[in-house]
Amino acid sequence: MKYNIRGENLEVTEAIKDYVEKKVGKLERYFDEPVTSEVHVNLSVYNDEQEIEVTIPMKDLLLRAEERHTDLYAAIDLVVDKLERQIRKHKTKVNRKFRQEGAPKYVFAELEKEAQEYQNGASEDEDIEIVRQKRFDLKPMDSEEAVLQMDMLGHNFYVYTNAETNETNVVYRRRDGKYGLIEPS
Repeated sequence: MKYNIRGENLEVTEAIKDYVEKKVGKLERYFDEPVTSEVHVNLSVYNDEQEIEVTIPMKDLLLRAEERHTDLYAAIDLVVDKLERQIRKHKTKVNRKFRQEGAPKYVFAELEKEAQEYQNGASEDEDIEIVRQKRFDLKPMDSEEAVLQMDMLGHNFYVYTNAETNETNVVYRRRDGKYGLIEPS
């Protein structure tokens, strides 16, 4: 794996870099082929908390996890644990269905952090400013598969193409823990 390690309000020392590469590198044992994409690691410090965000884009899967902790090394360990759980979940629940049908597996992940920042900090007087734009292919699937994808990524919503209607749909997690579905009329 190739690493792109950045620090915000933090100097990325050789020791931190080696620790991140060692821990994240252990994830390679879960893959049949070596990961050829670049692993993006963002380390940051906010007040007394250290935050790490790891994104591993691959051909048919996007792994992403973030963690906050007072100890940077503990945060690194926790984020690697989250990524391991995502990989195991992918290899069991989600991938089993598609292997039987012979179709590839697709995953879409959204950054919800920016949406939460907007909710927490934006006022109605401010001009609307779009600070990030993403483009992606919507893959056909059913709502159950979309919920599994959303849960695997740890997000609150997931955008996909409904395989039956060929329309764009959104599944989301409600505050009561149940799921909602948004369909065009």
